[in-house]
Amino acid sequence: MLNLVLNWLKGSSQEYIVLMVSSLPIFELRIGIPLGLYFGMPLFKVFWLALLGNIIPVMPLLCLLEPVSIRLRRFKPWRHFFNWLFARTKNKSELIQKYEALGLAIFVAIPLPMTGAWTGAVAASLFKIRFRYAFLAIILGVFIAGLIVSGLSYLGIISYKALIK
Repeated sequence: MLNLVLNWLKGSSQEYIVLMVSSLPIFELRIGIPLGLYFGMPLFKVFWLALLGNIIPVMPLLCLLEPVSIRLRRFKPWRHFFNWLFARTKNKSELIQKYEALGLAIFVAIPLPMTGAWTGAVAASLFKIRFRYAFLAIILGVFIAGLIVSGLSYLGIISYKALIK
């Protein structure tokens, strides 16, 4: 799937590719940061591009997810999709149910599949966390996840370079 996205972005600048990959669900900055480092970009630049890319969809998601899902649920395929999405998110978000915005920040900060900004926005919508708290919590979580992924990616590069010497 990543190859499909990279082929679609072929010819774009490396900065734009990191920004766009980081803004996509599933990939987010967990893929954007290692990809930027693979391109040979400086870690500081990659971190901020990936962070920005991961934050770009948050505001529209928080504002539009509920009204759009309500309208689309009138159609059977969309109703099944949103029922699946909301049920899956609810099952993975005990932390958010218990601690609300703080739990949301921690949930988003864990750089594992299905715990990023996109799922965090879905969870914030599901649990009716007020926009400003949800937005700030998701940004904080994305920032922490970015630090973790940057650190792990950098350590991986150092270890790889040490092995090939």
